[in-house]
Amino acid sequence: MTNSPETSQAPVGYLELIRQNPNFRSLWLGQVISFFGDWFNLIASASLVASLTQSGLAVGGLFVIRMLAPFLISPFAGVAADRFNRKWLLITADLLRAVVVLGFLVVRQPQQVWLLYALTAVQLAISGFFSPARDAMLPDITRSNELGTANILSAATWSVMLAIGAAMGGVVAGVWGIYPAFVIDSVTFLVSAGLILGIRYNRPADLAAAVPFGKWIGEFNRVYLDGLRHLSENPDTLMVALQKGAVALTVGGAFDVLQVAITQKIFVIGHGGSTGLGWMYAVAGIGTGFGPIVARRLTGDRPGPQRLALAAAYGLNVLGLLICAPLASFEWLIFGTLIHAAGGGINWVFSTQLLFGLAPNQLRGRVFATEFALFTLGSAAGSYIGGWALDTAGLSLSAIMFWMAGISIIPGLFWIWWLLRKPAQS
Repeated sequence: MTNSPETSQAPVGYLELIRQNPNFRSLWLGQVISFFGDWFNLIASASLVASLTQSGLAVGGLFVIRMLAPFLISPFAGVAADRFNRKWLLITADLLRAVVVLGFLVVRQPQQVWLLYALTAVQLAISGFFSPARDAMLPDITRSNELGTANILSAATWSVMLAIGAAMGGVVAGVWGIYPAFVIDSVTFLVSAGLILGIRYNRPADLAAAVPFGKWIGEFNRVYLDGLRHLSENPDTLMVALQKGAVALTVGGAFDVLQVAITQKIFVIGHGGSTGLGWMYAVAGIGTGFGPIVARRLTGDRPGPQRLALAAAYGLNVLGLLICAPLASFEWLIFGTLIHAAGGGINWVFSTQLLFGLAPNQLRGRVFATEFALFTLGSAAGSYIGGWALDTAGLSLSAIMFWMAGISIIPGLFWIWWLLRKPAQS
């Protein structure tokens, strides 16, 4: 059931939202379970590729595929989120992914790595439908005074399950081997689908009527171009939509690849470094969770302060990389990861919150799909560059991170220029 907005009410608390909104509670619990399995899968996949190939470029290739697949599917995903029932899109995506991830159990030899890449592409392409539909659905099942809390809680859930799932995934892979993680991931998708099934959801009246699949294919170009036209005619919305992609290009994608190399070559903990890699992801989860929660205490749900917080987030990214770069100890590496992850979390949550206010509901799926496409493209490019730098650039791990810190200043300065160019907002 879609809630009517009540703009005059004060924002609700986190526990209050979970107790009083059963639709959000079902969606949120589905996220808890699904994200837990996702991080098991990521740790296992990265460790498996690294152990079978011993190549930084091959690991980079895995992250490129994880990002390019949803990028290529994003135009269709955005239109689908605005044309079909968002609840049933989520359930269908979960059921399909539950089947696909079991295929990872077949990959046992170096010559089978291509199959892992192919299955990853299919899994993440399906995820490309899930993420925009979930983001577009969130305002449909919350009131206006719940939306900011719901957005923060959803992002914190991603972060907490990153911390728990990555840590446990690293332990499981380090002690019992890699393959149990894939079975766990499959089960979590089934549980998530069951929870989302319990949501009482009606398509909002301001969305276009659902159309038969054949007709939807026929009108795809016109509908998708409407979304791109909206972004081109609203440069502020486009600038906000670019924020996740900018961080992914300069920091996120390459750092994903570097983490694998660091835990396999410098600080080796557990089988093939799996446990150490799990701890790095776990700390990143803590950082991405507490960063936006702390920042929101200063900004509230006001767009102006949230825009300033995005600028500060770039500073945290740079600082975190500078702390990590010397590789002085695993403890300093963990601390630097925590700082730069806090910046990334602020970037993710506040850019999403700003888009909720900027994108009209009838175009929201396409706007979020385009934003996700930019993020995945930036991540893919960053992952490839990181893998290339490890294998062929002749740079040390420390040197690569120092370069990353310097380059990541550029989009931060560009965002500050945009803030100075625009009128002040409350």
